[in-house]
Amino acid sequence: MFTNIKTSKSNREVVANLTRKLNLGTENIIARIAFSYSLSKDKKLDLNDLKDSGGKEYSRAVLFGDNYPYYIALLSTHYQLYKTDKDLPKYVKLHIDDGLELIQSELDSNPNLNGFEYVIDKIELGLKAIQV
Repeated sequence: MFTNIKTSKSNREVVANLTRKLNLGTENIIARIAFSYSLSKDKKLDLNDLKDSGGKEYSRAVLFGDNYPYYIALLSTHYQLYKTDKDLPKYVKLHIDDGLELIQSELDSNPNLNGFEYVIDKIELGLKAIQV
């Protein structure tokens, strides 16, 4: 378990910009979306790629709220780790940083996209992926 997670220093500004641009709520909402989006890419991130922790800090309660067990279950399943594994907080950080960079890159290539359109587009892609 962890009490706090910090984004990388370079992502401090990214999370603030995405919060303003997407207008989906507070910064922790963008961090949750970034975490989930990164996990949805089904790639395994390497702990050796862990970036600095000079960015935005989130407490566990603010970041995941009452849904903490579900987020950790997703992460634990993805990496085949037990929910109390000492490396889980590092993977949370990796996926938040990765997701923020992915979202920022997508918005850089489509600057007219708003938050609602962005989220709906991702939901539609997800639904198409699970259709039989």
